[in-house]
Amino acid sequence: VQLQASGGGLVQAGGSLRLSCAASGASSEINVMNWYRQAPGKQRQLVASMTWGNSMHYASFVKGRFTISRDNAKKTVYLQMNSLTSEDTAVYYCNAFGVLGQGTLVTVSS
Repeated sequence: VQLQASGGGLVQAGGSLRLSCAASGASSEINVMNWYRQAPGKQRQLVASMTWGNSMHYASFVKGRFTISRDNAKKTVYLQMNSLTSEDTAVYYCNAFGVLGQGTLVTVSS
């Protein structure tokens, strides 16, 4: 299985981005996925999780601003990020099927 994360970029504070994570080579739909992020000089953080039964969990620092959704037909999971701040600047990674995607850079300018 390979995971391809995309959708990162440069956005102004207060703006929005939608990240995508597409799974190729997977024999099933994505039922469990984690989104992580790692800012320069900081440890990787768990941002949001989708677990069995379509249950979503969010870190306190993104709750109310970030939303996970998925498209089973495309085997893709999305992370909608709203009200972005400079603190959200990081490389974002998706993780599913025991695989960590390559990451996509999100830069929020203040």
